[in-house]
Amino acid sequence: MRKGTAFALILGVGVLASGCATSAEWAEWRAHPTHFASNQHLGFSVRHTGESPTPSVRRGDIDAAQKESWWGKAILVSPDQIFEN
Repeated sequence: MRKGTAFALILGVGVLASGCATSAEWAEWRAHPTHFASNQHLGFSVRHTGESPTPSVRRGDIDAAQKESWWGKAILVSPDQIFEN
C-alpha cells in the first residue's frame, strides 16, 4: 500500500471515530478504566439500549448503581416505575 493511501485511510478512520461522541462523552470515557462498572451495570445498559419507552428499573439496580458509582447517561424514572427484585 502506498504511503498516501495509508495516510488517507488512517485519517478517514480517525475522522469517523472522532465523530461518534461529543467532547463531554470522550471525557467521560477517559475518566473510567472500563466501559461498565460491573456485570450488573452491563446488564442494565443492555436492557435499556435504544429508545425504550418504559424503563425497567429494579431496586437492586439502584442499589448497585449507588454502590458501584455507575456512569453514563442517566435513566430517569418515577418511584412507581421502580420494581422490587
